[in-house]
Amino acid sequence: MKRTVFAILSSLTLFAQTSFAAGGQSAPSQDFSKASVVIKFFDRTMYYPSGTQDNPVKVNVSIVNNGTETLRFKLADERMFSLDFTANTIKNTKLAQTTDLINRRSSKNDVYYRDIAIEAGESYSFVEDVKKYISFDEPSIYYLQLDFYPDLYKSKSVKLTSNRLSLDVRPAPAASGSAVLPIQNESATMLTLEQIPPDQVVERTIKARQQSLWDQYFLYMDVEQLMKRNGEMERRYNIASADERRRMLEAYKSDLMQNRIDHDVIAVPESFQIQTTTYSPTAGSVTVEEKFKYPNYREVKKYVYKVRQRDGIWQIYDYTVTNLGTEE
Repeated sequence: MKRTVFAILSSLTLFAQTSFAAGGQSAPSQDFSKASVVIKFFDRTMYYPSGTQDNPVKVNVSIVNNGTETLRFKLADERMFSLDFTANTIKNTKLAQTTDLINRRSSKNDVYYRDIAIEAGESYSFVEDVKKYISFDEPSIYYLQLDFYPDLYKSKSVKLTSNRLSLDVRPAPAASGSAVLPIQNESATMLTLEQIPPDQVVERTIKARQQSLWDQYFLYMDVEQLMKRNGEMERRYNIASADERRRMLEAYKSDLMQNRIDHDVIAVPESFQIQTTTYSPTAGSVTVEEKFKYPNYREVKKYVYKVRQRDGIWQIYDYTVTNLGTEE
């Protein structure tokens, strides 16, 4: 895609009395009603309430020119002076900003920026880490949004608000857990959630179980919802604190790995065949015939895995099992 970008390095003194100090040149005032901001996850993976270096939440930000004229705006080299991420809980409680963000915005240092111009129908994109802006201290589902300031954050004369994403921050893995899994004997790679269809989600999950690759097995599992299939555990979980919930989820996963509970979902089939897959934009089911080998016979079962989608990622959250008999 053709892109016309003009970058003029300028500076803005935050606490000066005039709008643009230190020789900075203001971009001409214009109508931003035809501009929009779109965010989506970049290289989406499993997110935990840890530091940005260990587990960043990378988001692709696109400034889009939907109009017919050239769109001009300022973009700070330190993007926290052009952007402001917000995250809210399901109870609409706003999360706190990071201490580093607050300190940097409170400093009296010059802010360097570039004057950017994009033509009609084009966009300007970059990747930003949300954890530089927001502190995610507890596992939960958060609603993430971005405000973009074309005339820089301190001005706030114009603000463009993005679409909203749901961010699933999971409990931190136990010390014995690993975020890096061996894919081959000689190599390792970081697990990454992919936007694959429901049948592939189920296929990968079963194959991971056949190979006892537990982190890959849990990757597309909504472990919380699976645990809450048990009414008593759901009741205890709903009244528990964040730390207690984290321990309950880790204990549930540990019990699954040691074959103490929910034997059907962790049973290891000798072979399997996906029969039907049906789904709407947000929910669906995958029916699988699975065969389990015993010394003198094979047991045949029909599994129906229920799946649902969040931000393009399908997860297994429930299942049913029907015995179909045995064969030699």
